[in-house]
Amino acid sequence: MDSVTDPAPWLAALRASHDRLTGIVDGLDADGLRTRSYASDWSIADVLSHLGSGAEIFLLHLNSGLSAGDSPGQADFQAIWDMWNELPPGEQAARSIAVNGSLVGRVGSLTQEEIAAFQVQMFGMTMDLAGLLRMRLSEHAVHTWDVAVAVDPAARVSPDAVELLIDGVGRMVPWMGKKAASTQVIAITTTEPRREFTLDTGGVTLTPGSVDADRAAGAPVASGSLELPAEALLRMLYGRVGAPDAASGEVRASNVDLADLRTVFPGF
Repeated sequence: MDSVTDPAPWLAALRASHDRLTGIVDGLDADGLRTRSYASDWSIADVLSHLGSGAEIFLLHLNSGLSAGDSPGQADFQAIWDMWNELPPGEQAARSIAVNGSLVGRVGSLTQEEIAAFQVQMFGMTMDLAGLLRMRLSEHAVHTWDVAVAVDPAARVSPDAVELLIDGVGRMVPWMGKKAASTQVIAITTTEPRREFTLDTGGVTLTPGSVDADRAAGAPVASGSLELPAEALLRMLYGRVGAPDAASGEVRASNVDLADLRTVFPGF
């Protein structure tokens, strides 16, 4: 079972991310909603539509886990996506905030007995409630940043979300990465919080621990290194780190081309 046990900190971070996004959206007019988000193919309204449809889908999964019923399927998802795609930008924004709030409120209303008994099947895994919230937080926090940075170029992914997500980033990599044409082993060190990882762009794996520690087990020696905030590493895995981060000094690369890493982690 894919479990992170205690859902309370994950729910708190998700609620804070919802509140942050609500505050940003409340300050946008119709033109603001049509502004391009960090995701170049999406306006801010498009991001909100994605988060709104995602909240509805997560509510289906939540109800499935609570009732021990069948998990929702592709036909359920497609119907939700089609409905959201037809909405005008203003309605996408308003409904997104409302349904995200409903998801947070529904989880917050669960009893301890419901939390302890919760299990749901997603992506071939059995998840507890904290596992479900982890997946939602990773999506919501990063897409909230897509909106926030369009309004404020200095915006960053919320620290409370980064603190929770950073130790699970390795499990995301096989889903989000693509094998590099020219493979490399990269030693990664993060700050805030400090962590060490080894990235293999050939196997598309990110494992905790230093390259020196891995070398004793016969792993390849790193040919490059990255030093960056944990927040920037999280964004990198979502295809959201580039030249401005390097120019700012936040991301320090040695024998690593950030453009090459964008081909490994193109984002969505």
